[in-house]
This record gives sequence, structure tokens and C-alpha cells, in this order.
Amino acid sequence: MSAAAAASNVEFIRSRSDKREYRRVVLPNALECLLISDSDTDKAAACMEVGVGSFSDPEGLEGLAHFLEHMLFYASEKYPGENDYSKYMIEHGGYCDAYTYSETTTFFFYVNAANFEEALDRFAQFFIKPLMSQDAVLREIKAVDSEHKKNLLSDSWRMYQLQKHLASKDHPYHKFNIGSCETLETKPKERGLDIRQELLKFYENYSANLMHLVVYGKESLDCIQSFVEHMFSDIKNTDQRSFKCPSQPLSEEHMQLVIKAIPISEGDYLNISWPVTPNIHFYKEEHMEDIIGLVFKYILLLKENGIHEWIYDELVAINETEFHYQDKVHPISYVTDIVTTMRSFPPEEWLVGASLPSKYAPNRINMILDELSAERVRILWESKKFEGTTDSVEPWYCTAYSVENVTPSMIQQWIQKAPTEKLCIPKPNIFIPKDFSLKEAHEKVKFPAILRKTPLSRLWYMPDMLFSTPKVHIVIDFHCPLTSHSPEAVISTSLFVDLLADYLNAYAYDAQIAGLFYSIYRTSAGFQVSVGGYNDKMRILLDAIMKHISNFEVKPNRFCALKETAVKDYQNFKFSQPYYQASNYLSLILEDQNWPWVEKLEALSKLEPDSLAKFIPHLLSKTFLECYIQGNIEPNDATSIVQEIEDTIFNTPKSVFKSMSPSQYLIRRVITLENELKCYHQIEGLNQKNENSSVVQHIQVHLDDALSNIKLQLFALIARQPAANQLRTIEQLGYIADLYVRSDRGVRALEIVIQSTVKDPSYLDARVDEFFKMFENKIHELSDKDFKRYVKSLIDSKLEKSKNLWEESDFYWAEIEAGTLQFDRGRSEVSLLRELKKEEFIEFFDQYIRIGAPQRKTLSVQVFGGKHLAEFKKAIAEADAPKTYRITDIFGFKRSRPLYRSLKGGPGRITMD
Repeated sequence: MSAAAAASNVEFIRSRSDKREYRRVVLPNALECLLISDSDTDKAAACMEVGVGSFSDPEGLEGLAHFLEHMLFYASEKYPGENDYSKYMIEHGGYCDAYTYSETTTFFFYVNAANFEEALDRFAQFFIKPLMSQDAVLREIKAVDSEHKKNLLSDSWRMYQLQKHLASKDHPYHKFNIGSCETLETKPKERGLDIRQELLKFYENYSANLMHLVVYGKESLDCIQSFVEHMFSDIKNTDQRSFKCPSQPLSEEHMQLVIKAIPISEGDYLNISWPVTPNIHFYKEEHMEDIIGLVFKYILLLKENGIHEWIYDELVAINETEFHYQDKVHPISYVTDIVTTMRSFPPEEWLVGASLPSKYAPNRINMILDELSAERVRILWESKKFEGTTDSVEPWYCTAYSVENVTPSMIQQWIQKAPTEKLCIPKPNIFIPKDFSLKEAHEKVKFPAILRKTPLSRLWYMPDMLFSTPKVHIVIDFHCPLTSHSPEAVISTSLFVDLLADYLNAYAYDAQIAGLFYSIYRTSAGFQVSVGGYNDKMRILLDAIMKHISNFEVKPNRFCALKETAVKDYQNFKFSQPYYQASNYLSLILEDQNWPWVEKLEALSKLEPDSLAKFIPHLLSKTFLECYIQGNIEPNDATSIVQEIEDTIFNTPKSVFKSMSPSQYLIRRVITLENELKCYHQIEGLNQKNENSSVVQHIQVHLDDALSNIKLQLFALIARQPAANQLRTIEQLGYIADLYVRSDRGVRALEIVIQSTVKDPSYLDARVDEFFKMFENKIHELSDKDFKRYVKSLIDSKLEKSKNLWEESDFYWAEIEAGTLQFDRGRSEVSLLRELKKEEFIEFFDQYIRIGAPQRKTLSVQVFGGKHLAEFKKAIAEADAPKTYRITDIFGFKRSRPLYRSLKGGPGRITMD
């Protein structure tokens, strides 16, 4: 044990299944650290929480804490290459990010375990000697401003800032905290301030005594401790005092209010909050007074009935089960969760935090109930109906609003006239598991196998071979080929699924509380039911879901409510980010049986309860069940579950479900773009108040094939960080700039996305092309050493083991759903990577990716925002350049193109017969 740090033998409260080793260490500079050793991990991670956040922003320099968070990623004295930190992480199977909160700023990363030592040293330099050059400062102000502008028309950001605006002006919660060119450049200059000097001055608040570090590695605790002592001891301890809020953000004048605000998007949203409790959100129809009356009526019911100890005991049982049988998660999730407990809990409770209740304290519960009073309430009501009636505007996001007082007597009136709903204290939870015994696998199984097959269903089964947890994951995929042949079919299926989930809400709430989770959602070929959690009571929940499906009926009152919500969701596509709109148009162009949102909205607007009731039997008249069961369950139980489902779905007297023949199986396919041709689609953004424009350049490469997959993934690994650095950091085109691999029905493509207020999409598209031209030299001049390093990084990522049952089952189900059945995909691709020659990789780049490549197939979707309307008019008037094709008729274009074959068929693939 090194004498440089004080290590204490803490008896950590930990879950029974946790095999990791822990150690608390305090460095001589007062940095408090938690070291975690996990010999089974493939990834290593670290997280530093600094007790300085946006509440510490100096007056008149709003967003400085957030700006500093950005700047620390640039470079350090030890590692002076600009953005080398992010580059190192990406190139070694990692990821890095940071968040600025009110009172803290959190920095974190993960990386392949073999590269942990150097990654950790680079990370430590954030807090020792960062370089903040004048040039980098000026460039990153633009990046912060772009991030802010991206959010200007986001209702969540607008309402968050409105809540802050209507708080005490002398409390830091009131301030704007993101930062912009105005707060970080224009106004400081007017006051004669040098923003770089202000940044350096603010950095002095980053003192070791205000920091908490969590480090998670594969090495032994002694080895990790030596890393930490060597790398983090040079962080200065200037004995800073942690920030203390001077007062509460809300005084009496900020309560007993109804704030009426006008959102950007369609739909009403009601937020009821008290200063001491989390928000309560209601997504319902437009009945504000009734909702608030019901909330207060239920609070009154709780007070009148008193505190029940059996409810507390039930919650204790649920929380203890959740804690002791918690799934192992990704190291980055683990370290970021734990670091938040280090400031508030004693070391022995760092791993548990607030997960387990301490003791039954009815007085404390009653005190909180008393604080949920009409005198302390604050209501935020968002609705378009307030247009023309507001009298104020929030200064940062320009949200129109008005404020009205709401007195306790008014709330009492709302309580009295609220609907006579059956409000009651909850009954004992029937879903709380009691049996945690583990089933024994009678033989070693490597991959899922078909356990049962009938004309109605097929069952894939996989026992839990790795995780020793009393849990199971079940997927029932309803393949209904009539689900997507028209916009009417798509929206009818969606509403059917929404109604099913709505009917189940009340019943399944207890199940979710007890650790059983379910989802029902529409797929491209039907709908899917997924359930997961403790196997003990799983069949009760699954049986209820299947009976709801089998006995489905359209309830007109719920139909109207959910239709209204769905209509607003479709209308709100107009207000989505331009890059999201571009991606949606891209999918519309590439995929067959995909319908424009306007056609779906029109069909939805005409849909009535009786027409939906007629459609459902038609939809279900051709159904096949693809089933997957994995976890703590024996084969005969898995078989009986599917048999029961068949009986419930197909074999009841009034069932509308019918089997389907193999010839009716629905296959979704993707169009083939043309070699050496750039197709492009240019369109105005749907919300011209949004100044952002976007381009998505899609380079279609190949249908799923192991050798081509690894070459494309390797290129993305090499190019991703340089692309972001060139387009985002150096050229300052926009905050959103990324390169990644995309898959549509197994057709792999390389994609670059940029969103910008600075330049129009045609210019952005040209800069993407220029990046590829510039990067051609980088690929051709790639050294053998660098090539091997990139290959090793990709291999390490592919050999990463699943951390829990859900990760493994999701992977296997994805292979089944796609029809590829490559259950050993990772290892087979690793074998090919180990044999891959640099010359083969360069040949692949020259053949498919470089500008002018003989098999380069490109589609560029360009969405022009409100700031670039003139450029749009100019662009659509220009003649097509050589080897380009302008798509003006999406469906005519799709009909003219051949299709890639489906992966569901052929050797080793899934077929219906």
C-alpha cells in the first residue's frame, strides 16, 4: 500500500450478487476517490464530479461554467494536440462526455480495458494543466452558441427556462445557464472583459477538495490506486468552499400561481409542482381544473387514511429485491451513478445511496404530505389556446406567457367539482416476487435454438448460462402482413397498440413497481409484446396482456383521447429538429411500404371508432407468432407459455386471429442506389421559424456481409473523430456534426449528418465531399502501426461480453428478427479482422467510399431552414451537375429503382415453411 494516499477499510453495503472489489482512497490533496476492480470487465471507466456548476456563474457571464466544461476537452499541456482526448477515446472503443448541473459538473469516459492507463492519464490532465488558447476559446463560443440555438424551439428547454425565470431574482436558479455569443462574447466585450481571462479565473474554482473521483478498471485495487496516486495527486487543492445557495429559489410570491405559456408544439401539458417534491406530470386531455382537483383530492385521501406501515414494508421488500438482484450495467453507467452519492452519503453507503429505505418514519411522511398544500403549489400549463391572451415574454427563449394567482379557495372548488373517480389506497401488490430459486440448465447451450414450431408460432429458447439471475425476457412478435400496406393500415395498427397499452396501464402499474416490465409497440410488420423481469410472477402479467389482446374492443371515449394525442404527435413532426426531418425523408426514400407523415396524419384525422373496430379483425386475420424466451426458465415451461398464448389468441370461440400461409409473409426491402451517382433531395424545413438547416449524406455500401461489415466499421472508427473535428470544431459548421454506420433492413451505409444555422445545406454537403477528398490521403498514407492499432481497438470492442441478461437477449433477438441468425457474429468478425490486410481495407475505401469511387452510391437529403430560404430557391433552380440526380418525386424515384434482397430467406436464413 502506498503511503501517498490514505486508504480506509470501509465495509461497503453491497448487493449479494456483486463480485467487484472496492476501496476508498483520499489523496494528499484531499481528492476523495472510490476504486473499483472488476476482473471480468471489457471496458474501463472513470467519472469526476466537481462541486462547481452553473450556480457559480459570475454575474453577467451566464453560461461560463458550461463553457469551461466544453473547453477542458480541447487540449492540455501534457497532451497538446487539439481534441486528442476525444480522438483517443473513440479510436480505442470508448466514449467521453460531460454535463454541467446547477451545483456540479461531471466529466466521464469509458474505453477498452487494455487502454485504460493512458486514457485515465489524459483524463486527469483536465484538472491539472488544460490549455485554453485564445483561438480555441473564440471557436468554442460559437459551438456553445450553436448548442443554444439548437434548443431555441424546444419546448422542454423553453419551459425549463420559464420556470427558472419565474423564480427569485437573487437566487442563481433564476439565471440562464447554457451560454451564447451574447453572454460569452458580445456583452463581456462591451464591459471590457477578456473572456479567456475570465475563463482561467473561473477555472481556479476547480479545487481538489471539491472533487470526487470514481475509477473502474480490470486491474487489481493496488494497481488502480497506483494509477490514481500518480495521475491525480497534482490537482491543486486551493481549499475552495462548496457552493451554498443563499435562499430558496421560490418565495411566497412565486407560489399559488398558474403560469399559462404558449408552446411551439401542439398539445396541452400540465406540470404541478411543489418546492420540496419532484414534479408530477400529467399527459391528459384539456381538463386542467379537474386534474388539479383530483390530485389534491388524492392528497387529502392520503392524509385522512393515515400512513400505513404495510405499504412501507412492501416498498422495503421491493427495494431490497431490486438492490440485491440488480443487473450488472456498463461501467460508465455505474461510475456516473455512484459519483453522485459521494457528496451526500457516508462511504459505507456509496454503493447503495438512497436505494434502500432506512427506517419507518411516519412523521417525516406526514410532514411531506403537509407541504403538498394549496398554499405552496405552482402550476405550469402549456397550451396553444393561450395565443393572443398572454402579457409577458421570457427573455432568453422568447416564450410568451402570463401569470395568474390561484388561491386555496379556488383549489377547494376544483376539488369539489372534480370527477368522482374511484380514488383509493393501493391494495397489496400481487406481483412482488417470492421465489428467487435458479433453474438448472441440464446441458450447456451456446446459442438460441428452435424449441417448438407449429403453423401458428415458432419458439426460440435460450436458458440463462451466464448471469445466474432469477429473471426472464420474453418477446412475442405478432407478424401481421396487413399492418403497413397503406397509411390507413399503419395508423390503425398504431392506435390499436396505443389502446392496448392504455387498457393495461392500471393493471400493469403494480407489476412495474415490483420489477416486471412490459412494452407493446407497432413494428414494420405487425406489433410486438416484450416482457421482462423476475420470472416468479411473469406468467400472471403475460396472461393478462394476452387476454387483453384476445378480447380487444374499441372504447369510444379512450379512442377519442388517444386519437387526439396521436394527431398532435404527427402535427409536432413539423417542429422536430431539421436533422431529424432529414433522416425521416431519407427513410421514406430508401424503404418500400413507408408512407409520408402528411398522409398518415390525413388518414388518422378521418379514423373513427367503428372503422378501427372493423379494421382489427382484418389485421389479425393473418397472424404468425415469432416467440423468444431467454432466462431463468426451463424448456417445458417455455413451451407451455407459448402453448397457452396460442390457446388464448387462436383457439377461443370468438377469436378473430387466423393463421397465415408462408406466401403471405411480409418482407420489407430497401432500394438500391446507383453506382457513381449522387442523388439528392432538397426541401424546405417544415417550421420556417427554425433557423437551423441540415444535411444527411448517406453512402450506401453493401447488404449484411461479415467481411464488408468489418471494413466499413473500421473506416467509421478511423474517420469519426476527424470528421467531427474538421466540420464542427475547425470549420464551425454546427454543434451537430457526426459520422456513423447505419443499417436499413441489413443494408449497411456510411452516414454524415450536420445541422447548422451558419451555412445552407448545399454548402454543408459540399464540405462533406471536401472532407472525404481530404481524408483520402489519410487512408492511403495509413501506417502499418496505426492500422494495427485501429484493428485491435475494433477487435476489443467486438469481444466485449454482454453485461446482463437484457443485453444478451436483445442481441440474439435482433439476429432472429432480422433473419440473419449470426449468433456468433462478434467472434466470426473478429476472426476476419485478425486476417484483414491493410491493402484490402484501402481497396474497399477506393471501391465504395472515396469521392469518384466506381461503386459509390450516394443520397444527400437537404433540409433548408428559415435562415436559408433564399439559398433554397437558388438551389432548386440550378441545373443538375454531372453524375447527380435531383429527386423531386420520391415515389416515382422509388418505383424506378431495384431492391436489395431480403435477409429473411436463403441459406441459413429464416423461412416460414
